[in-house]
Amino acid sequence: MPPAAAPARHPEQLAVEVVALPGEGPEDVLVEDDGSVLTGLLDGRILRISPDRRTITTIADTGGRPLGLERLPNGKLLVCDARRGLLTVDADGNVETMLGEIDGRPMKFCNNADVMPDGTIYFTDSSTRFGFEEWKADLLEHSSTGSVYRRTPDGEVTVLASGRPFPNGVALSADRNSLFFAETASYGLFRLDLTKPDAEPEQVALIPGLPDNIARGSDGLIWVAVGSPRNMMLDFLLPKPPVLRKLVWALPDAVQPKAADVIEIQAYDDEGNLVHDLRGKHPHFRMPTGVRERAGKVWLSSIGTTHLAVFEKPA
Repeated sequence: MPPAAAPARHPEQLAVEVVALPGEGPEDVLVEDDGSVLTGLLDGRILRISPDRRTITTIADTGGRPLGLERLPNGKLLVCDARRGLLTVDADGNVETMLGEIDGRPMKFCNNADVMPDGTIYFTDSSTRFGFEEWKADLLEHSSTGSVYRRTPDGEVTVLASGRPFPNGVALSADRNSLFFAETASYGLFRLDLTKPDAEPEQVALIPGLPDNIARGSDGLIWVAVGSPRNMMLDFLLPKPPVLRKLVWALPDAVQPKAADVIEIQAYDDEGNLVHDLRGKHPHFRMPTGVRERAGKVWLSSIGTTHLAVFEKPA
């Protein structure tokens, strides 16, 4: 059955500025120390936007589909590439594969990551059945084949949670004793206790839509990109037989469920308390899939646009 309805909301009005990009589908966004912004496009390029937003340069091309972006302690860029797995990019733009398969199985949907100071990486592989281009099929089928993993600096990979319905964004707690992750198909924000080897994920918040990437901001909050409000068709199909859900996936795209034409962003503290609930519209931006707060500015990315968006964090 679909999750219970989210609590009543009173979202604050959100107004954004946008930055046009020379390409489609910026999925995640990473803010650098100097104020520049990185994002990865549908065609495999990773772009850097200068702090004044006037200059956009290509710093690398993964040859795949870059999603989540993080910095490693050694200064290299970590890329979750949906088609190629965990990649690294050095200062010269050289791309190397860190982890392409798990237990002999190539990753189909390496999605998002967070990194410890010692280089330990926590990341998601959202589906073993469908790749990035068929993300909607996974939501409709609801086969729950996604997992959350840990990779230590010596290369050891451990599964922390498996059989999950489209695990997506991840973010470490402030004390790094817990890992938060969003589950797109269950509308949930979950916390996993990293101090207990056999801990089970605990849901700490019910998101009023489809959560995508999440990231801890410089303000200590966990910011959540809500790709779209809850969809009535998805809720209707969830308890139905798999064969019916597969039939819906086979229908023309025009009649399949679609993301709403809105911008929704939320921020939570480590106890799961909602701190910011924001909603807005812009003609050139919708369906936020990535979010980063840094020094009072919040940057957004979206696979459904050719723009990034930015706004000042509410007081």
